[in-house]
Amino acid sequence: MNELKIGDKVTAIYKTGKYIGEITDIRPQHFLVRILAVLKHPMQGDLHQPKEAEVVFFHERRALAYREQTNVPKQMVKLYVGEIPDYTDSLKAAVEKMKEELLEDGSAWAQRSLKNIETLEKDYFKSLFLD
Repeated sequence: MNELKIGDKVTAIYKTGKYIGEITDIRPQHFLVRILAVLKHPMQGDLHQPKEAEVVFFHERRALAYREQTNVPKQMVKLYVGEIPDYTDSLKAAVEKMKEELLEDGSAWAQRSLKNIETLEKDYFKSLFLD
């Protein structure tokens, strides 16, 4: 098996989001990954009680920002081959996909998640909401 190295383009799963990034450092249990694109937007709500609406604190979970670096457990990092999409375009696509899935779900958790996503969209894409 080929070892991943600094500079490799990878997919990385962090919490409940999935990203394309670049390895910038190798640590004993983790890779430090610089985020370049979003493949899957993080789920909303309490990570310890997934898909539950009635929790003490329903977390608003942001996608990691462009070029933000984060430690990702080594087993959650895989080599990525292919074109790397534009960060903003990839974030828009990931948000749209999540919204479609939440609309289909229809549960109380999905409704609360959609409210969070609407707030996040306004922050992510401020320039689109300025009139």
